[in-house]
Amino acid sequence: MELGLIGLGKMGGNMRERIRRAGHTVIGYDRNPDVADVHSIDELVNKLKGPRVVWVMVPAGVPTQITIDELAELLSPGDVVVDGGNSRWTDDEKHAEQLNAKGIGFVDCGVSGGVWGLENGYALMYGGTPDHVAQVQPIFDALKPEGEVGAVHAGKVGAGHFAKMVHNGIEYAMMQAYAEGWELLEKVDSVTDVREVIRSWQEGTVIRSWLLDLAVRALDEDEHLGKLRGYAEDSGEGRWTVEAAIDNAVPLPAITASLFARFASRQEDSPQMKMVAALRNQFGGHAVESNEK
Repeated sequence: MELGLIGLGKMGGNMRERIRRAGHTVIGYDRNPDVADVHSIDELVNKLKGPRVVWVMVPAGVPTQITIDELAELLSPGDVVVDGGNSRWTDDEKHAEQLNAKGIGFVDCGVSGGVWGLENGYALMYGGTPDHVAQVQPIFDALKPEGEVGAVHAGKVGAGHFAKMVHNGIEYAMMQAYAEGWELLEKVDSVTDVREVIRSWQEGTVIRSWLLDLAVRALDEDEHLGKLRGYAEDSGEGRWTVEAAIDNAVPLPAITASLFARFASRQEDSPQMKMVAALRNQFGGHAVESNEK
């Protein structure tokens, strides 16, 4: 099938390639002309045959809203827009209402996989009506990992991004636990090879995971993470997870503490945040701050 893809950054560019490898046609637009297939969203829409599917991979908030506004004027009844960025689920509901008023479908899709998704596939969590999801299904099938798991129709509009938000909240807490354990190991004199201790956990332990594998990879590149500043951003989903927990009276002490730990990292050079920053760089290509002068 044909797909229009808006936003060809670290995630979007690799997604375009994976979809093409599956035999589909992708017409991509990005503000960077060096990676774009067309020069404008208008040109992208005109090159697609109806009913069109346009996937949006731009930053949440104003950039997504501007893109949805433009697509609302360019697309036709029967077309479908997929928001695959990290939008807040409450924005999905507004975007669906805005597009549905013109007969245009809307699907929200939480995407996980970072810079590794091109080869490994992307975990997908999507929300929308069954008929709108069905229009996009060949693309979901192309992007997901091989096998029977890795993609889910999570529910109605907003469910995909809500599920991805909770996923990222859990990710915050897991990274924080690894970071705290690593700092404690580094602190004591009796443990003389922290990197190899953590490497030994990769097999046969209940805490083995892909994040642990990435921690070992980061330590292989910089054994004591001395080149990194202990500073880690939060991309929004952690805050939204805590806010949703408050709204629903659900206690999330571990996720909340991990979010606050990131705030603390902005006040000092936190050893734990060196590990969190290293992990975020490993799985998502997120920028790190150097500690080198």
